[in-house]
Amino acid sequence: MRRAVILTAPLLALAACTGDPAAQAPTSSSAAAPATSGARPTSQAPAQVPPAPEPVADGPCPYLTSTAVADANGQHVTKVRTSADKPTPACFFYRPDGSVQLTIRVYQGEPAVAKALVDSAAPIDTSNPATSPAGWEGGSLSGEENAVYAVAKGGAAVVVDSNQKQTIKARRIAETAIENLGL
Repeated sequence: MRRAVILTAPLLALAACTGDPAAQAPTSSSAAAPATSGARPTSQAPAQVPPAPEPVADGPCPYLTSTAVADANGQHVTKVRTSADKPTPACFFYRPDGSVQLTIRVYQGEPAVAKALVDSAAPIDTSNPATSPAGWEGGSLSGEENAVYAVAKGGAAVVVDSNQKQTIKARRIAETAIENLGL
């Protein structure tokens, strides 16, 4: 034991005498912080939600028919537009007065982004749990003018925003799209 003390003391003295700051032991906890506060790996950085899709082209929607939307949402569909998102565009279904009655957005990519997208559409703190179809998780909420059903599974997310107040209608649309896409 005595020998270890004798060997450590000269090494500490030598480190203190060198001009190399890396060889010196930190003197306070704040001095140690820069060594551990380097750039974080991307897996720990907050996931960035992609910007909201915009309609840029006339439809049809490649994974959801106008008939399925009309049946589930309860309104006639007069026009369908799609976004430029790849590999799966968002689809916008319009009603006879020209306003959007339903938007569906499908994301396929990083699991953290899929989860963040769902949480931004139907925040966990303010929405009801959504667990359909089996294995998918997210939230559903009803507002004054719309209903949202948003779920994710792995790196996929589906977000449906309907002009109806009943979330069951948005849920049925999400289930149909998930089935049609084989997600």
